[in-house]
Amino acid sequence: MKLLKNATIAALTLSCAMTFGVPTAQSATLLDFLQGKKSTQERKPARNSVFGGSLDDDDVGDFPEAAKPAKALPKVAPPKYFTYKADALKLIAAAKFAPAMQTASADPVTDPGQTGSIQTVSADPQSIQDERAFIGDVKVRAPAEVAAAIEKFYSSNTGLMWVNADGLKDGARVAMAYLEGVDMVGLDPDDYKVVDPTDGLASADPAARQRALMQFEIELSAKILTYVQDTVRGRVDPNRIAEYYDFKRKTVNLDGAMTVMRASPDIAAYLESRTPVNTQFAALQREYVRLKAAAGSTDERIVIAPGTLLKPGNSSAEVANVIAAIQKQGSDKLKVEYSLAFASYQGTAEYTDDLVDVVKAFQAEKGLKADGVVGPGTIRVLMGGDDNSTKMQKIKVAMEQLRWLPKDLGPRYVFINQPAYQVYYHNNNKEEFSMRVVIGSPRNQTFFFQHEISLVEYNPYWGVPRSIIVNEMLPELRADPSYLDRLGYETSIGGRQVSSSSIDWNSTDAVDVRQPPGRGNALGQLKIMFPNAHAIYMHDTPQKEFFKRDMRALSHGCVRLADPKKMAAAVMNMTVPEIEAEIAGGKNKQVKVPEKFPVYIAYFTAYPNKDGVVEYFDDVYSRDSYMEKAFTATAKARDVAS
Repeated sequence: MKLLKNATIAALTLSCAMTFGVPTAQSATLLDFLQGKKSTQERKPARNSVFGGSLDDDDVGDFPEAAKPAKALPKVAPPKYFTYKADALKLIAAAKFAPAMQTASADPVTDPGQTGSIQTVSADPQSIQDERAFIGDVKVRAPAEVAAAIEKFYSSNTGLMWVNADGLKDGARVAMAYLEGVDMVGLDPDDYKVVDPTDGLASADPAARQRALMQFEIELSAKILTYVQDTVRGRVDPNRIAEYYDFKRKTVNLDGAMTVMRASPDIAAYLESRTPVNTQFAALQREYVRLKAAAGSTDERIVIAPGTLLKPGNSSAEVANVIAAIQKQGSDKLKVEYSLAFASYQGTAEYTDDLVDVVKAFQAEKGLKADGVVGPGTIRVLMGGDDNSTKMQKIKVAMEQLRWLPKDLGPRYVFINQPAYQVYYHNNNKEEFSMRVVIGSPRNQTFFFQHEISLVEYNPYWGVPRSIIVNEMLPELRADPSYLDRLGYETSIGGRQVSSSSIDWNSTDAVDVRQPPGRGNALGQLKIMFPNAHAIYMHDTPQKEFFKRDMRALSHGCVRLADPKKMAAAVMNMTVPEIEAEIAGGKNKQVKVPEKFPVYIAYFTAYPNKDGVVEYFDDVYSRDSYMEKAFTATAKARDVAS
């Protein structure tokens, strides 16, 4: 078979899946196939086949004479986004609270992370009954887990936590004040707001006052527990946003939380301790506080006209704004290095060579393609990126998403941030290196989940994903069933290797396709695996020029690495020359990593770099908008008055 010359282009349109079968010596590209072009080997005049396509003369006799009608072309649907549905609040069964239990024993202090029995505090039966009068009549709604914890606590404990005969206890006022400021940790204060019932009750009759205090007691407990649950695991369930999210939602021990709060001398300190404690969350908090403080700043923003496209040699009135923006956004080092260019520029419209050099230096400094072309990406950075309100909203989304991850990412891990088009390798609690990546295109989005790196495969096979087989290959295969045979791809049915020309392409459920190792293999020379339900992994690619682009959402979902050998050496505890020696052997083989460790395939439009500075990125998949809708749906479900 004559091999196609441009094999490396396969990586543009083809990416990931699991592998199978046995090797052959040939490999080629499917790019021409997917573009509907003829192969480099001229096709013979075709006749109708039993698959509703065509047959080459070589295929005569392989199939029954009676042709059957072709089935309609099937499609593999991509993962879906959902209309977010928040859980309705549950009415707390307050009838379980009365009569108050009157057993006496010491109340042990347990941590909210531990389970344990809750005992009651000794008290005079009559005084307990009086101070809890009407508690069984309260009407309070709360999330189901919170309602269950409230019911358990108040049905098995005597006394009250937040009120007494004089009104609100000090702890109640401290808790209310704390909840009013939770926007600083990315939450909505309105979700936890409780009204002080003593306002306007001075002249109320004793029964009305008592009812109001009991209502407040349960309301505040419910709001505090809701906050504790939200700040630990997040307000929204990511798996209800889209099928692109895959997380096991955290369980929060609310029974233990009630017990600890009852014994705590400092309720604010306890609530603060529930907030995620890691360097990433702390950096986001600092940035949010800074942005909020600057909300009233009069610092003038330099605006570059929308639609501006400035190339070397052009003239434009926007050149002056571009240079002014670089003077504002560029580093001190850049300003010193190009001080002569800045000083000699007189505000003219000509985009001269010396100004092009200034722009290139700025682009390189900001991680952009240093070509001197001022387009949308460069303009966004020149103008300072998002405005403050947009940045603050991105931080709130980022804080929510951090709650889905472990509170400690670990001393060693790989972190892929899709909107940044970067992967970061952390070891011994510090970032050792980062590199550019290519992620899934908006039509073939990469998932958001966490796993463990377990395998490295040298000289890998590329198992063609079923979505590509069905959505992109099938029309051509029905017209020419032998096409994959000529390209050197392997096809099998139920694990048994067969020729592509012998397959009934009207039924593809049991058909697998893979590309053998070779120079044109879509996965390049190696892949790094964390076997998962989404067939996502990191891998090499022959399409190296993609890493020069600023926008790198180009794959079918897997993550392509700019320097895969460096990453493989890190995860295998080897050197790059040792990795190269494994590849040079030419054999396909999988090797377990010496020790499994976490990989986070994440999606953050705001995230701190290794120096703790929060960086902002474009929302390539528009996922932040779905997060906003989830926040809105949650707030509406919690608004009892709505």
